[in-house]
Amino acid sequence: MPKEKGASAIAIMFTGLTVALVTGVPLGTYIGQIFGWETTFLTVSVLGLLAMIGSAILIPNNLKQAKPANISSQLKVLTHPRLLLVYAITAVGYGGTFIAFTYLAPILNEVSGFNSSFVALILLIYGVSVAVGNIWGGKMADSLGPIKALTIIFAGLAGILLMLNYTAYNSVTVVFTILIWGAFAFGNVPGLQVYVVKLAEKYTPDAVDVASGLNIAAFNVGIAIGAWGGGYIVAEHGLMNTPWVGAMVVLVALFLTRYSGMLDRNAANLT
Repeated sequence: MPKEKGASAIAIMFTGLTVALVTGVPLGTYIGQIFGWETTFLTVSVLGLLAMIGSAILIPNNLKQAKPANISSQLKVLTHPRLLLVYAITAVGYGGTFIAFTYLAPILNEVSGFNSSFVALILLIYGVSVAVGNIWGGKMADSLGPIKALTIIFAGLAGILLMLNYTAYNSVTVVFTILIWGAFAFGNVPGLQVYVVKLAEKYTPDAVDVASGLNIAAFNVGIAIGAWGGGYIVAEHGLMNTPWVGAMVVLVALFLTRYSGMLDRNAANLT
């Protein structure tokens, strides 16, 4: 794979993960409602077995493995300011998204007026939009560079979350908003991964894989904190405060992205 298409390759790899993330819950809920909760767990087990068999058959055994990073290199990844900044961008950007996304089903049900079966369908359609947005985000990161791509995506994501505060009360406009949201919500994955690898190659070349793996951890930290924060907002201030608060958090990720880009330019000027 040519290096200039690295973000697109990452997008393809992450498409399965992101689609599974946003469609697995509604699909599992639907299966449980129709066939019982036991069937949901049985389905997950069968899919896990198929994934294991597919991995054993399709993944080559002769892939080149990077030399394991020593302890000092791993510690450098954990403490380097530039890498920590990218991890913060990842966690904050995803945290903002999941403040609202975690409670999207109740919003559709209680505010937009959809019944449970339509909510599940809308979330599945959202998953398709996520897949498209993931590929689009990868191509954008390849053509514009990660900073410009992330700037566009975070700005668009914040705008969509703000829009949801107004469109959620209409069953037609909310569906269009959610479709656009899906395209932006996970389009930042390729750019963030390419960016952290780019910085790791410069500042911690002996632990690039570790740096990339920690960025995945930052995704999960953002998801967990965003879901927790959304729960607090719902409990204390109401359901429809989650979209605009999420938008404000995403704007923080946008600011951090621009700041990181400024640091890149300053470093380039010094050399």
